Amino acid sequence: MRSAQEDIFAAEEDTQKGKFLTFMMGKAEYGIEIRYVTEIIGGIQSITEVPEVPIYIKGIINLRGKIIPVMDINLRFNKEARQYNDRTCIIVVDINDLSVGLIVDNVTEVLNINDEEIVDPPDGRAGFHQKYIHKIGKVGDAVKLLLDCEKLLGSEEYTRLSEIA
Repeated sequence: MRSAQEDIFAAEEDTQKGKFLTFMMGKAEYGIEIRYVTEIIGGIQSITEVPEVPIYIKGIINLRGKIIPVMDINLRFNKEARQYNDRTCIIVVDINDLSVGLIVDNVTEVLNINDEEIVDPPDGRAGFHQKYIHKIGKVGDAVKLLLDCEKLLGSEEYTRLSEIA
């Protein structure tokens, strides 16, 4: 028999099932499961650089007394650095109890995507070698590349960022 707390947690998971926060990076639209998202910060605040971290880790921010490492998603995907502007946002996600800020071009919306509209990405033989893409959501005529948040950080990176956060 489940406890009341387990029932509440299960109910929260059910209300979040199929919900994705979508955002733009260049011309592509991505989505992450809403259960990972803890906050969206509009604009780029002051980021303190940290030595000896990968190039895509821009540094750390102080978010109401909590130190959060910040990752530029564009750089993480091995794309060219982009100029930040007034639409650039930081999406704070919780990855295995580590809060990480993801710098994105802009947040678009929260979408419900039904299970039948979510498909596996093409396999590697089709030239699709994107280890961060978990699934693809079909929304009307558009596609949303659904990220696997837990693959954004390798185990070494997770350990290193845990030490500085």
